[in-house]
Amino acid sequence: MIYLATFNWGWLLASGVAGLAMGWIAVVHRGQGWTTVTLRKVVVLIAGLVLASVFHLAPGRFGYWLDLGLMMLAAYVAGCAVGSWLRHLVVSRHTPAGG
Repeated sequence: MIYLATFNWGWLLASGVAGLAMGWIAVVHRGQGWTTVTLRKVVVLIAGLVLASVFHLAPGRFGYWLDLGLMMLAAYVAGCAVGSWLRHLVVSRHTPAGG
């Protein structure tokens, strides 16, 4: 993993910056979200991919792409969280207590 991060730091940085930008510009949408069944399927899929990566079930080039894809997904999601948090700090209007 360290070799993967060292060799592909540009892709990981770009993924994190894209996530930061998406977290910053994303507007809170109060629409209907994913159903519980869909959310469970996505969580199971991602957990299965992580387990396949940890136990090296995908050999060769596909395993390398799987590892890189999971690392880029993690960088993107972390960037989205940071961007959303920064937008909340900068843009949200805080009302004084008791006011």
